[in-house]
Amino acid sequence: MKPAAHPASGTPPTGAAAGVRRDRARAAHPDRELVAAIRAELAAIEPTRACCRSAERAGLGSAATGEAHSPAVARLAVRLGPGSGGPEAFAWDRAADHCRLAWLRGTFLAHGSLSLGVARTHLEFVVAPSDAPELARRLATMGLPAAVRLRRGRGVVTWKSGERVTAFLRAVGAGSSLLELEARGVARTLRGELNRLLNAEAANLERAVGAAARQLDAIARLTADGRLARERAIVRAVARARLASPDATLGELAAELGVTRSAVQRALERIERLARRPDAVDAPFGPVQQGAAPG
Repeated sequence: MKPAAHPASGTPPTGAAAGVRRDRARAAHPDRELVAAIRAELAAIEPTRACCRSAERAGLGSAATGEAHSPAVARLAVRLGPGSGGPEAFAWDRAADHCRLAWLRGTFLAHGSLSLGVARTHLEFVVAPSDAPELARRLATMGLPAAVRLRRGRGVVTWKSGERVTAFLRAVGAGSSLLELEARGVARTLRGELNRLLNAEAANLERAVGAAARQLDAIARLTADGRLARERAIVRAVARARLASPDATLGELAAELGVTRSAVQRALERIERLARRPDAVDAPFGPVQQGAAPG
């Protein structure tokens, strides 16, 4: 039995190795796979009305006469039969909505591109410069206004709104593949919200740890020079509680001492302020809060 060729030898992988390579490639481009699935699903739609078949054929334009850029669109063109297109070949203003949607589906399959990514969803039609304003007008009449611009001598009609792209794809017939796209959008939103909450919680925890460290250091300084012993009972009580529970929140310290949270906060702020100004004469602490722990 001949030994298998090493992957680095340049010999194309076969059998199981080739399958693994294909699986990895698919996993690396999930968005590209989904775009292909959406296009294939739209190209597989079989219009039941003769008027819709004619409208979709007009939307395909030159793709209906042998210039299709993908096998799926080429097969659709064969099923629909020969035709010619461009906006002027379809009487949009007199057409029923089902015919308009069939025309838009054919236009997207022949001239549209869809990009999916973490940051945004982007759909555009690339058409002749003279056709772009009319295409944008037609989209606007369906409640889907789009931006129009020129790019390298071609007209480009664009959506950069995920909601508008989803609405268009749903209207022209995308089904199961669109559900996956929407599920990805929901998952992306949830991940973003979770990351935001986690970041906020981490920032709050970092601030709390930093504040507790400053307070413990200030308490140690005031204890060492005897100034803490001269403070009011509430200040001494808060200092003892903080030493006993370095990671407790202000609310937890307040509950333990039977005082308000604001009283705990003012006492700790006074402790830090006195520690920063060892030679200053500080104003006396405010009145003892009702229920303050004894000294």
